[in-house]
Amino acid sequence: MTHPLRFGIWALVHGPRAAHQDPEEPYDASWERNRDLVLAAEALGYDSTLVAQHTINPHQEDLDQLEAWSAAAALAALTSRIEIITAIKPYLYHPVVLAKMALGIENISRGRFAINLVNAWNRPELERAGIGFAEHDERYAYGREWITVVSRLLQGERLTHKGRYFDVQGYALRPKDLYRARPRIYVGGESEPARALVADHGDVWFINGQPRDDVASLIRDVAARPRGAIAPPLRFGLSAFVIARPTAEEADAAHQRLLRLAEKDAPMKAIQKQNTDPKVVMMQTMQKSARVGSNGGTAAGLVGSYEEVADRIIDFHAAGIELFMLQFQPFEAEMKRFAEEVIPRVRQRQHDRGATKIDSGRRVG
Repeated sequence: MTHPLRFGIWALVHGPRAAHQDPEEPYDASWERNRDLVLAAEALGYDSTLVAQHTINPHQEDLDQLEAWSAAAALAALTSRIEIITAIKPYLYHPVVLAKMALGIENISRGRFAINLVNAWNRPELERAGIGFAEHDERYAYGREWITVVSRLLQGERLTHKGRYFDVQGYALRPKDLYRARPRIYVGGESEPARALVADHGDVWFINGQPRDDVASLIRDVAARPRGAIAPPLRFGLSAFVIARPTAEEADAAHQRLLRLAEKDAPMKAIQKQNTDPKVVMMQTMQKSARVGSNGGTAAGLVGSYEEVADRIIDFHAAGIELFMLQFQPFEAEMKRFAEEVIPRVRQRQHDRGATKIDSGRRVG
């Protein structure tokens, strides 16, 4: 079953997504900008926003960094329709505390909150806090037990759990979720431990931007894994940086401009690479081709004319992608362009294909 197609935006928690020295996109990771951005996205019809979590800026530590969970709570109170997804690194919060926070934001938002579980890649963020940066598979083992505790608490269970990392005795959180069984759980990561984790505990798997055939292969692998008797089928999201223009030539020129600007960030990227666990598959994927944007960025191929980008989105949807979590630069202007020029074309294609199927069925009948 293919779920309805949804569009979301990455909040600008640490400034520009493509190039930090772009005169059209001054650095601004403030609460005020992110508030206005998400409110504008909701007004334009976007369905979701992802608030990434970092305690220090992962690109350059003296740059501003929005705090994800306090911002998510404020966004929950200010918005009325958009889904608010907030990332969490398990080592930074005890699962009982995080589950309580998540339920609070879920109820403030009236059932529009979600967790995005990520198992960390930026060493200084944990090491300098004295938490320590465990080996890759050990982080996933910790994250697996962590989300087991969180998920059960989110469902209102009175939990007794004794495991390798946590000892929770008769703990229950009230009020529990007032709108559904629990908030939705997104999981990121493409390594084997990440795939096993999302199959066992996730509702939606976030895939980093990459070509359609590669994404389809990832979806086939994880969709085939057992989910348990009562778990619904897994759903899939894709991160992508969009450059859409009236013509392919204009889109390519805009892409080349951002690539040239991104070259100026080479010292910043060198520091980021040094601080990154080399086993993180996201970073391996991002090195396959020249691209701009984080989490795969333009590698997903959403660069082209309005018609081309709409067609590629339809192709990704046919492969199983339900939610497109998008990046732009300059963000506000290009987010608006996409909403006005690309989304209507996507919806029209969906309508036309649906009408064709109905008409074909009638003729066959």
